[in-house]
Amino acid sequence: MVTSLANQPQAANWQWQGFSIRYQYAGTNGPAVILIHGFGASSGHWRKNIAELAQDHRVYAVDLIGFGQSSKPTPGALMPGQSIAYEFETWGQQIVDFCQEVVGEAACLVGNSIGSIVALQAAVLAPQLTTSVVMLDCSLRLLHDRKRAGLPWYRKFSAPLFQSVLSVKSIGHFFFHRLARPKTVRQILEQAYGRTEAVTDELVDLLIQPALDPGAADVFLAFINYSQGPLPEDLLAEIACPVLCIWGADDPWEPVDLARELTQFSRVEDFIVLDGVGHCPQDEEPHQVNQIVSNWIATHPEK
Repeated sequence: MVTSLANQPQAANWQWQGFSIRYQYAGTNGPAVILIHGFGASSGHWRKNIAELAQDHRVYAVDLIGFGQSSKPTPGALMPGQSIAYEFETWGQQIVDFCQEVVGEAACLVGNSIGSIVALQAAVLAPQLTTSVVMLDCSLRLLHDRKRAGLPWYRKFSAPLFQSVLSVKSIGHFFFHRLARPKTVRQILEQAYGRTEAVTDELVDLLIQPALDPGAADVFLAFINYSQGPLPEDLLAEIACPVLCIWGADDPWEPVDLARELTQFSRVEDFIVLDGVGHCPQDEEPHQVNQIVSNWIATHPEK
């Protein structure tokens, strides 16, 4: 597909809370769209979506703090330029401030996996800055403290034990560096993706490079031990804007049958299932996702 130079992604940095935030942008006309990646990913995970969406929209893809080429400060209470809490409230506020300071107007928030919860959190924090939310295989947070009661006994007790072991810094760092290897990352992606042909060397390298940055292991371990905070259903009960769910039928991590329960919330207007697709529809079936998102935005105009 031919796209103009204006639709080709450009990279920039934004200063937030004393930290450097990297983002990409493209497009000069139309409604604003902010793309929010999942755990361990970055704005590059939207590389198949930005230019196409930018034909009719102003598109921004942000590296959440702790990921991609954004700063990776020490986990802890917020101390600008020094430390930050890796929680959904933090990332939600990052998106709200980005929308105010960089985008300059309300936007459609599109998230994948935990990025969907970040989008919901931002929409709850600043409803005036969110036109709608699109969730792609939203993290159901099945290991959350409030959900463990319904898990099989071996998962109910193994997860806290695993977290406890990894909280020992030397063990946690050893585990992370064993995990952040091309062969291991490829295996994880091939498990998560329904369309395994989308698992390319480019994708593996995209995920590996930020993991080599100082502080990346501590960010990973902080989130692994985060079993609190909001669940998607908590936020959907509060949200004021319309929501679209897009789900891969073959997602092994966030089962589509459980995900359908989200349709009980009145703000969820549609639930679209993509056959043969896994956890990352925007990367496995990008053109179809781009069309769905564009059609959704066209029927949910700007505020």
